[in-house]
Amino acid sequence: MDVHASPTALPELAEFLATFQVRFRRPEGEEALERYLTGLLTEVPNKNCDTMAAAVPGTSEQRLQEFLTNMHWDEQDLNRQRVEKMIAEATIGQGVRIVDDTGFATQGKASVGVARQYSGTLGKVGNCQVAVTCCYSDPQASWPVAVRLYLPQEWTEDPARCVKARVPTDMPFQTKPQIALELLDQARAWGVPHRCVVADADYGDNPNFLAGPDMRQERYVVAVRSDFQVRLQQWDAPSRQRAAQVLAALPRCQWRTVRWRHGTKGWLRKTFVAVRGWRITAQGEAPIGWVVGERAARGQSEEHKYYWSNLSASATLEELAQTAHCRHAIEQFHEEAKEELGWDQYQGRLWPGGHRHAVTVMLAMSFLRCLELRQRHNHPQRGRPRDPFSPSARSVASHTPGRASGGGSLAAQPSGPLVGLDREIPGTLLTQDLTK
Repeated sequence: MDVHASPTALPELAEFLATFQVRFRRPEGEEALERYLTGLLTEVPNKNCDTMAAAVPGTSEQRLQEFLTNMHWDEQDLNRQRVEKMIAEATIGQGVRIVDDTGFATQGKASVGVARQYSGTLGKVGNCQVAVTCCYSDPQASWPVAVRLYLPQEWTEDPARCVKARVPTDMPFQTKPQIALELLDQARAWGVPHRCVVADADYGDNPNFLAGPDMRQERYVVAVRSDFQVRLQQWDAPSRQRAAQVLAALPRCQWRTVRWRHGTKGWLRKTFVAVRGWRITAQGEAPIGWVVGERAARGQSEEHKYYWSNLSASATLEELAQTAHCRHAIEQFHEEAKEELGWDQYQGRLWPGGHRHAVTVMLAMSFLRCLELRQRHNHPQRGRPRDPFSPSARSVASHTPGRASGGGSLAAQPSGPLVGLDREIPGTLLTQDLTK
């Protein structure tokens, strides 16, 4: 594909970048940042320093590589400024913080963090790198907060290998749940507002991860596996049961259909039930919460999923179900960042370069999000507000509640309309403008 970007900075991009104070020691640093972002925003199919330099006038492969690996600038501070901007301009509150990880298939053994390890992205054990991510999502928009590369123990136990990859000398071995908790703490320190934390079963089924939000008095809804151990809030309940056993014993009449997002083929919906109970840990019982079950709705292939939440006793079944499915936003971030912005196409091997590339990818995505919100504000559509992450989808309609499930330990039914928070993220918006 013959792609050539504009030789000068787009006015919208220049305006966006002018809000940041990045301290470069060399005068060409600001231009290198703008040219690198422009390259990420083009339609170049493989976005590495070589291909972007060929498509973006006014720079070179050497200049872009220098920007990522050797120039003196603080990518963490730039990321903090970006988050502050997104809080001010792309946040309406009632959002969630989501944590997850994503893999990058990698050849060889030299790239920082690469190892034969399991990756949910690959769906198997393979030679790859894994990054832990944190994302924010509310009814208006979703945007990434932070990214940290996971270093397997074989790396942290090999100082010479870490020095060669320029890993910080004080970097200890940390599990992915430990990194996720640090990213959540970073989001809190930066003032990212939220009402809840959301994660998949790799984190929700990890007692050390769940202890983190409990200690921080954070609300959460996390996926768990079928053998998650609980005790129900009933005087005659067994002292320990698997989540699958608990939910399988509930009569079908207590399950309710909940829809949470309008997809390309109509409403996404499943049947759900929730009961109160205690999570069982090695130390005994943890604080009380909700055991949530999910099954296929009528006409769907049978599928069972399980969640655990410490939301209050007044939470509705719709609130629990819709919050659990907010996790879609971080999956969309991973997909968009890789397919549209070249996150997985970085060919460097160093810790600073990999994280600087991730920060500029998040910066590019935030630029697109701010531009989309501005266009939506300047050209509002008639009728109901459009689903912000799906150009053709309508806003979530009111859900007419069924009758109460009965029993004080079951989730209450809603008293009014509910708006789903799980959205789709649009693709790159500026392709035609950037590839002149």
